[in-house]
Amino acid sequence: MSKLTVIAEPGKQEIVITRMFDAPRELLFTVMTDPQHVPHWWGPRGMTTIVDKMDVRHGGVWRFVHRTPDGEESGFRGVYHRVAPNEQIVQTFEWEGMPGHISLETMTLEDDNGRTRLRAVAVYQSIADRDGMLGSGMEGGMAETYDRLEELAAELLRVAV
Repeated sequence: MSKLTVIAEPGKQEIVITRMFDAPRELLFTVMTDPQHVPHWWGPRGMTTIVDKMDVRHGGVWRFVHRTPDGEESGFRGVYHRVAPNEQIVQTFEWEGMPGHISLETMTLEDDNGRTRLRAVAVYQSIADRDGMLGSGMEGGMAETYDRLEELAAELLRVAV
């Protein structure tokens, strides 16, 4: 059973995602914003993630590339609009395969007795864009990505002890 909750209300241009992590928010924030860690959790298993750019600050840009086992590549990019360490990141998200379909994502981390509640709200330019994202398999890919994030955080906690 997935720990991920995805809510997309009819008639709204947004997707609301929540997930609990068995890791402190400071560690999750570090793992999410360190280009050395990102390739170990971002994206589905079986794909390689390459961090092309990652300047985690207001106005900084990011670009990640997924590579399939047969060498096919797909890029994703955005701009950071707000970075509040250990609390929140606001950024744009665009899949280079469909340029111009940009969402604005606000990801918030909240402490919950040593665990972390992640809440992400992605706002799309239209309901059609939102529905296209939902139909792309986004939920399964995100569930797998967040599982990998939690696994990496758990490994880093074990190594630190």
